[in-house]
Amino acid sequence: MTHQVPEGSSPALLRAAGLIALFVGAAGSVAFFFYASQHPPLLLIFLFLIWILSPFVALAAAHMISMRWSNLTRTTLYVVMLVVALGTLVIYGDDAIGRRTAHAAFVYVIVAPVSWLLIAIALSIAALISRRRSR
Repeated sequence: MTHQVPEGSSPALLRAAGLIALFVGAAGSVAFFFYASQHPPLLLIFLFLIWILSPFVALAAAHMISMRWSNLTRTTLYVVMLVVALGTLVIYGDDAIGRRTAHAAFVYVIVAPVSWLLIAIALSIAALISRRRSR
C-alpha cells in the first residue's frame, strides 16, 4: 500500500525539519556573531543582527504565507530552509571558531545577500515549474 501526499499538503517531516533548522540556524548565526565580534559599537551590533537574521525572517514569513502555494513550491521552501540554516552555520562557524582573517566582517556582510539570492532563485524556479505543471 502506497501513501500519496495530496497536492494541497506538504511533507510533515520536511516541514518540521525546516522550521527547526530555521530556528537553530538563526540562533546559531547570532551566537557565532557574538563569539566572533570584537566589541563593536552597539549600533553596529544592532545593524549586523538585523542583517544576519534577515534571510531567516524572510523564510519564516514565506512559511506563513505558503499554505496557498503548490506542494512543490512549499517543499522547495523547506529544503531551502535547511540549506540556508546549514550553510550559514558552517560559514559563520568556520569564521568564528576556525580561521579568523583580517577581513572577518566580510563573511557577515556577504552571507545574507547570498542567502537571499538562493531563496529567490529556488522559490522562483519551483513556482515556475509548478505553474507549468498545472496548465
